[in-house]
Amino acid sequence: MKAADTNTMARAGKVSWALFNPKTYATILYLLLSLPLGIIYLIVAVTGLALSIGLTPVFIGIPLFFGVAKMLDGMVKFEQSLIRHILGLPTPPASAPSQPQTAVGQNWLQRMVKGFDGELFFRNLMLVFLRFVTGIVFFAVMITAISLGLGFIALPVVHIILMNEMQLDILENNLFQYFHIDWTYNQQYLLYVGFGLVLFLIALRVVNGLMQVQRRIMYVDESYLQPSPEPVETPFHGPAEPHYGEFRQEDQLAQEKVWLA
Repeated sequence: MKAADTNTMARAGKVSWALFNPKTYATILYLLLSLPLGIIYLIVAVTGLALSIGLTPVFIGIPLFFGVAKMLDGMVKFEQSLIRHILGLPTPPASAPSQPQTAVGQNWLQRMVKGFDGELFFRNLMLVFLRFVTGIVFFAVMITAISLGLGFIALPVVHIILMNEMQLDILENNLFQYFHIDWTYNQQYLLYVGFGLVLFLIALRVVNGLMQVQRRIMYVDESYLQPSPEPVETPFHGPAEPHYGEFRQEDQLAQEKVWLA
């Protein structure tokens, strides 16, 4: 792939105008579901590997191990396709199979062994563990960032409700009185709402940044960076040049015509 195509794919999926972009809110939903999905992936992977190792003496663990490897590959590909769909990335081109077709006479165990890729298996296993860790960290960061922004925006409404229903003034001891700034409640409301909007916009940018980090962790762009097959150049055959003997024959005929004339 050319450098220009690589830069274009690197810029694809970036979110601009985060507040009005549906990708932002799809990313929020994805990060909300990332915590339970990460736990499910880890439980399935650990349980499958433990059962395959424990049942190896009775031969059931061997095919179970290859089944777990296939399942891990399916989990990683599902996550990649989910991120690709949320960011609006195009479907990657189908890659040519790296291994030849299996022979007709082989049984199912030989086919599984032949199709097993150890490097891909360990990479998928590490990605499942990373998916669990990032699911917890990204969930906590997103909830904290969004809650701060929405909390300041909703602070005036909460203060009015508490004052009317419970006669509780949560703004009685604040920084304005500490610095001897005599602001009315309405002026404080405007400041809190404006500060909350700024925090909320920053939180949306943080959410989109977390998705870009997750995109790199899960190797989403790997399928686009595969080198495309080079076109086969057909040799160019120019017009056939006459041999030296043909030139001699043409010269002799021309001389004979001159003599006859």
